[in-house]
Amino acid sequence: MQRRQFLNLATGALLTGVSWRLWAAPSGGSNARFILVFLRGGYDALSALVPYNEPFYYEARPNIAIPAPSEGKTDTVIALDERWGLHPALQESILPLYEAKQVVFVPFAGTAFVSRSHFQAQDWLAFGQPPGPIPSHSTGFLNRLLERLHRDQGQATAISFTSTMPPILRGSAQVANSPITVPQRAGVDANREELILAMYQGHALEPLVRDGIGLRREISKELQEEMQSASRGAMPAKGFSQQAARIGRLLRERPEYRVGFIELGGWDTHAAQGNALGTLSRQLHGLGEGLSVLADSLGPTWNNTVVAVVSEFGRTFRENGSKGTDHGHGSTLWLLGGGISGGAIRGEQARLRESDLHENRDVPVLHEYRAVLSGVLREMYALDAQDLLHVFPGLKPWNKVPI
Repeated sequence: MQRRQFLNLATGALLTGVSWRLWAAPSGGSNARFILVFLRGGYDALSALVPYNEPFYYEARPNIAIPAPSEGKTDTVIALDERWGLHPALQESILPLYEAKQVVFVPFAGTAFVSRSHFQAQDWLAFGQPPGPIPSHSTGFLNRLLERLHRDQGQATAISFTSTMPPILRGSAQVANSPITVPQRAGVDANREELILAMYQGHALEPLVRDGIGLRREISKELQEEMQSASRGAMPAKGFSQQAARIGRLLRERPEYRVGFIELGGWDTHAAQGNALGTLSRQLHGLGEGLSVLADSLGPTWNNTVVAVVSEFGRTFRENGSKGTDHGHGSTLWLLGGGISGGAIRGEQARLRESDLHENRDVPVLHEYRAVLSGVLREMYALDAQDLLHVFPGLKPWNKVPI
């Protein structure tokens, strides 16, 4: 069993005085592997990690809230503690890892600035900069991490499982790219619409039905285009598990790949989000299944690996008129790995009443993502304070708390 140490993951300069702790196993920097999974589009964290004991959650989401835990039912929240629970789509994938103490959830996480633009927020997260103007030729924080690993560990490099090199890996350090693609299944909605039209052919209501279907197609096309744009070409979560085994085997066999990057699209759920079932449920199922497969395929390497799951922002606390959610602020960050002591929800928390919302609409941010990740990376790769400032400029230094 690996020796475990206590981490203090302090917040950044704009969130001074707030800190939280996480048990983690340091690797001494020689075998550690960090994989970042980026959920492009802003995933609804309140459906993944559900605050089922907050009455306002159900009041604000009459159609899309995940039903509270109920014994014997499979379409309800899976309670993790007296306040938080998992979406049922994660029962067979993430729950076993959580029970094995290999998952930590950090709610109230996000950026220290507010942006409701996918592209601005995604780039800001990728570049790892403090609030303020982003330098015109900024490098990605994973590339800056790689620069430090090159200095200390020679042949260490990174690999991106994306169609093009993402901003988060932009920089002077050389990075490998191994695109992953997933076949798309189409035509289901079109077939359904043709059946409806056939039913009303020759009927007095046929013109109205055709107009209705035409309007639906137009709206659906606009929403689909927006979702695809927010995803920036990232594969949908539905196809993640198909590729996770290959990713895991490659990383297991190529120890020089010390940093990995995966992006999943399709999280911009403005309409018809669903609750225990539906669009978001399928996304979460794909994400959870892929992460579980990745853990299995890494084999013993999983014990030296930390996977962080992040998104550019969360979504609104209230559902909208289309039974979806809009661009928000605070989210929930995931940490997974065989070497962490998880099975818990970590960090400072706040109530989620109407009066507690950020700008009367969002989950507030109490933990800047850069501070959380800096604590993880420091322990994994034995980085010092100057290393961390190189990776995350402007981050307020913090001290590790010993056991």
